[in-house]
Amino acid sequence: MSALEDFNHYFAECPLVAIIRGVTPGEAEAIGDALYKGGIRIIEVPLNSPDPLASIGKLAARLGDRALIGAGTVLEPDQVRQVHEAGGRLIVSPSTYPDVIAATAAAGMVSSPGYFTPSEAFDALRAGAHALKLFPAEGASPQVVKAQRAVLPKDVPLIVVGGISPTNMRPWLDAGANGFGLGSGLYKPDQSPEETGERARAYVEGLKA
Repeated sequence: MSALEDFNHYFAECPLVAIIRGVTPGEAEAIGDALYKGGIRIIEVPLNSPDPLASIGKLAARLGDRALIGAGTVLEPDQVRQVHEAGGRLIVSPSTYPDVIAATAAAGMVSSPGYFTPSEAFDALRAGAHALKLFPAEGASPQVVKAQRAVLPKDVPLIVVGGISPTNMRPWLDAGANGFGLGSGLYKPDQSPEETGERARAYVEGLKA
């Protein structure tokens, strides 16, 4: 399947994106296994982590077609190429820079840029984005999502990132969000695989609450 088909499949299975900022290549596989066993199927290694391309490569080789692996904090088109060569198939950027979005789409990868306003969202979609990341959600509210959902295409996944806990997801979902990106609430540098798995399971359970 294509990267987008895989994204849609995994996102439907579990609409959570694990953001494992700070993970190292030596621990990436164990953390990836813990996240997978905890129920999460989409994993993002931010490029401001130690040797992120090596971690992406190890995760892609380890989890294969069981999960979608990609990079976050992608700022330049050349980084898209590097992630693609490492085996990543998802590009999450903190901005709607059209060159990054276009390079991602051209490489057959999934583009999920960060946006905050409807103008940014539509600019990203025109550039070829496949999903939208509302960031930072600490500066927004479910009411903002509800208002934006009135104009944003219904078939575009809206992923809320920032300040999400296992107990505060329901208002966002009720407002029209489709899923969540999970950062330090799920994983912090040097965190054990066991704790990572426990936190992943708590978020998966939180979705059902």
